[in-house]
Amino acid sequence: MRIGIAGTGGIGSNTAVHLVRSGVKELKFGDFDIIEESNLNRQFYFKDQVGKYKAEMLYENLKRINPDGDFQYSIIKFERENIKEFFKDCDIVIEGFDKKEYKSMLVEELYPLGKLIISASGIASHDCEGIRVEEAGKNLYIVGDFQKDISKYKTYSHKVAVISALMAEIALKRGGYIEE
Repeated sequence: MRIGIAGTGGIGSNTAVHLVRSGVKELKFGDFDIIEESNLNRQFYFKDQVGKYKAEMLYENLKRINPDGDFQYSIIKFERENIKEFFKDCDIVIEGFDKKEYKSMLVEELYPLGKLIISASGIASHDCEGIRVEEAGKNLYIVGDFQKDISKYKTYSHKVAVISALMAEIALKRGGYIEE
């Protein structure tokens, strides 16, 4: 069972850490973005990694947790033309995009293939009270408060961590890593 992660920012990097610390040994992830200092408040990166590619630094950080893990990464901007090919060998795909258009594109391209997709919606602001998990289809889960968009509200580490942990839990349960 290989888990893929589309985007390695707040959701992607933190979900990857939860998965690896829970025993997942096979991850495949990609992102084209570079770490900025403003990312350090909620993403699994460090000050000395600012200016470097997120996907590459996530690989290094995960290898520090589990040197024997099979972690594959690419510096890639996901588009309709490449997303199916990138995730073709993944059974589960975690969506970690900031923009709605990319979230929709991932679901539109990968859902018909029968992959389990775990997506986030509403990760901004400080309040965790409204966070919930919705099953939006046979193989589609959405986690968040479904209201607080990052374009309108500040993003806080603790809320990103809660949502990432819930996303990891779904992947662990549905992937057969833990018993329900």
